[in-house]
Amino acid sequence: MTPEGYKLELPKWYDLHAHFRQGNMMSTLIADHKTMGCAGILAMPNTAPPVAKIEESKDLPYWSLETYHAMLEEAGAGDMETVIVPLYLTKDTTPAMIEAGKKKGLLKAVKYYPPHGTTGADFGRPLSEYIENGVFAAMQEAGVVLCMHGEEHNLASEGYFGRETNAEEYFYMERAPRVLEAYPNLKVVCEHLTTKVGVEFVKQAGVNVTATITPQHLLYTIGDLLQGLKYYLYCLPLLKFEEDRQALRGAVTAVGNAKFFAGTDSAPHTEKMTRCGCAAGCYTGGIAPQLYAQGFEAAGMDLSTDEGLASFEQFLCRVGPAFYDLRIPKECFKLEKTPHILRSRSDGIVQLPLGLSQEEETTLPWSVCST
Repeated sequence: MTPEGYKLELPKWYDLHAHFRQGNMMSTLIADHKTMGCAGILAMPNTAPPVAKIEESKDLPYWSLETYHAMLEEAGAGDMETVIVPLYLTKDTTPAMIEAGKKKGLLKAVKYYPPHGTTGADFGRPLSEYIENGVFAAMQEAGVVLCMHGEEHNLASEGYFGRETNAEEYFYMERAPRVLEAYPNLKVVCEHLTTKVGVEFVKQAGVNVTATITPQHLLYTIGDLLQGLKYYLYCLPLLKFEEDRQALRGAVTAVGNAKFFAGTDSAPHTEKMTRCGCAAGCYTGGIAPQLYAQGFEAAGMDLSTDEGLASFEQFLCRVGPAFYDLRIPKECFKLEKTPHILRSRSDGIVQLPLGLSQEEETTLPWSVCST
């Protein structure tokens, strides 16, 4: 284990999958990301309404990339190195929209949601539609990244999460291969992987296929969620089993890792339990590097060694920017292996470790240094 008091100095990093919602909450969420050394963000478009058109002037019932970028910048992201907003794929997405967004310099990525598959996914359409209607072809031509929520929609419960298979495994065995068969040069991010099957799909694909992994999927399994029904761990895709967690840990700590990178999927909910069920998403804003460091240590890495530091820095700070063609910042931040007391907040947002402890405060083994 990393010795107590040891400090890591790392380039500021990009959280390449996070949720910043809309309204007054945005400034708080962006501030939390800045406190944990973030140089830039990829902000998910499943807002209300979704970010699903390029220009505000177009007569479609969505927010535009122009509008949501402006909202993020006004809320405090304007001084960040990079802000990427993927275009939400809907029934109204066309090849012409992809071409126009790329030409205007507004479009770097799009987001696929399985219909009704997670929070704010009601506008999603089956993956096959975009294979066939020219949208993925236009993306491949333009070099636009496809960010995929990799779960099959509309499965019976025994297929959604069963003893033999689940929605993510089905997606990476049946759906994702069809995308690459049709468009082998399309740049793809398989987001928030949770299964060994997903990890193997990414490993066996070309250099144009990568993946993000969250802190919670490195740290926990489905047993942690179910034992006592720790609903603050409820996120989609669901946590899986020990062999899946081992596959994720092996992927992020592998020597020479060039495919797996940080994307927290941090998602705030001021009301986690509702009459409609449990809202999906874990909030790790402000503490994600600390949780990732815990995950690496749980995988057996000593971050004070050259190998441990190189592995952690590669995952957190280098693989994602390389894939998205982003500058590695010269500015650094520091992590220290010293206890950090995490306390409940007055804004109603519950950070994941506090949700699990159900106490007013809890202690993390790592801290982000202020200097």
